[in-house]
Amino acid sequence: MLNFPSFRRLLRYAGIVVLSWIALSWLVVLVLRFVPPWTSAVMMERQVDALIHGEKDFHLQHHWVPWSHISPWVPIAMVAGEDQKFPFHHGFDFDSIQNAIDAADDGRRLRGASTISQQTAKNLFLWNGRSFVRKGLEAYFTVLLEATWPKRRILEVYVNIAQLGDGVYGVGAASEAFFHVPPSQLGPAQAARLAAVLPNPDRFLVDRPSAYVMERSRWIEQQMNQLGGPAYLQSRQPPRDTGRNRRR
Repeated sequence: MLNFPSFRRLLRYAGIVVLSWIALSWLVVLVLRFVPPWTSAVMMERQVDALIHGEKDFHLQHHWVPWSHISPWVPIAMVAGEDQKFPFHHGFDFDSIQNAIDAADDGRRLRGASTISQQTAKNLFLWNGRSFVRKGLEAYFTVLLEATWPKRRILEVYVNIAQLGDGVYGVGAASEAFFHVPPSQLGPAQAARLAAVLPNPDRFLVDRPSAYVMERSRWIEQQMNQLGGPAYLQSRQPPRDTGRNRRR
């Protein structure tokens, strides 16, 4: 049985470890506010998975594209399709979370409630999965991102690391692989197509779109127009809750 001095020493060491973790993780987030991430945890996970399963033809495609070289239609397409309240929330969309809980309680199809901030935190620092540990760490990094980065930086990183195809990450690689143009030249329909596959880029294909992907692309493009196009990301007023701000 631990005596009291030993217990206090253990607590002190545990406190040092926790504070060190917080300081180090915040420092990494602070650095990445200004330095483009050269990879992400999800990309590394996919590379390891390909190595383990002997996928000799697998080739990861990714390169960073600064905000100024990205078509303004790409960010608004991602927001229209994934998180229409992105400019106004602080990392968590509690209305969507409650809607997802209500849907689960009613036995309806489970709907995603993750914001773009949460997805950026997960893609950049964590791994795929649904464990409580990962969700807890996702919430922690989401708070760090929202407290340290401006909204534009979160969206810039998101469009650069989101998976848009098998081994294709970010708008730079996707625009060249699927449309054979630089990301600055993507139009609204092409941007909407990229956003349309985000629910499951392993199943939904940009270059060989299913009927579902084409229907979702048209819906996203309609939402982009209803929100007011790229200017919406500078808006100071959130959209009215008409149902269009919920992920499908």
